Amino acid sequence: MNSPADASPPVETTRDAFYGGAFQLLQPSGEGFRAGLDALVLAASLPPVRSGAAADLGAGAGAAGFAAAVRCPGLRVVLVENQPVMAALARRSVALAGNAAIASRLGIAEIDLFGRRETREAAGLGDGGFGTVLTNPPFHPAGGRASPDALRDTARGMPGPGFLAECIRVAAALLAQGGLFAMVARPVNLAEILAAVPNRLGDLRILPVHPRADRPATRILVHARKGSRAPLSLLPPLVLHEADGALTPLGAAIGQGEAHVDLGLS
Repeated sequence: MNSPADASPPVETTRDAFYGGAFQLLQPSGEGFRAGLDALVLAASLPPVRSGAAADLGAGAGAAGFAAAVRCPGLRVVLVENQPVMAALARRSVALAGNAAIASRLGIAEIDLFGRRETREAAGLGDGGFGTVLTNPPFHPAGGRASPDALRDTARGMPGPGFLAECIRVAAALLAQGGLFAMVARPVNLAEILAAVPNRLGDLRILPVHPRADRPATRILVHARKGSRAPLSLLPPLVLHEADGALTPLGAAIGQGEAHVDLGLS
């Protein structure tokens, strides 16, 4: 799935270490979306025993997929990204010497997920081919304040109405029966998510993520199982920061790759 090494992308980059140096990423410096806790919280929600084929949809520079590969030694992760600049950075990151321990379990698919099914299949993204699908998609609503940085605006902004529903449709198609779907989104996206999952995914688990205990949730973690008919569960919240702004012990452990945020689906 990896193509020959790309020429250097036309953006300035930084080389950033994650999980105490367990993996490194090349990320845009001053352009594009730089990975933060969202991607690491998503990866932390995957049980370490997950194995087999996984797809990280809208992977960007690859933070969630790389973190998942580190945390789950049995996973083979395809980073799916349609922006050429970000896909090129992900390829270059896979080739970094510091990522040698996981490089053999990482691949890149530069493709528009919402195109023809035959095109996905030709890229190795066949229906039913994945036991795990994770995504940290663009979820800021269209029509909001635009960034002067075009790459960052594309990475952050939801492309249009129905985008998350389409993302869930494709994720469900890629999943094998019984496969695990994992997503991080905003609370305002919940209605669209709930409308999209019937007849595709079940045993929906929703975990609110709060910046502080006294603040409303700013993110939600969503897990679901393909083919399950179990009812929805609303789980106790995850709090990332103390009142003084410092990371909670759990928040710090997530940032170091040392915590599992258990939503109950193995």
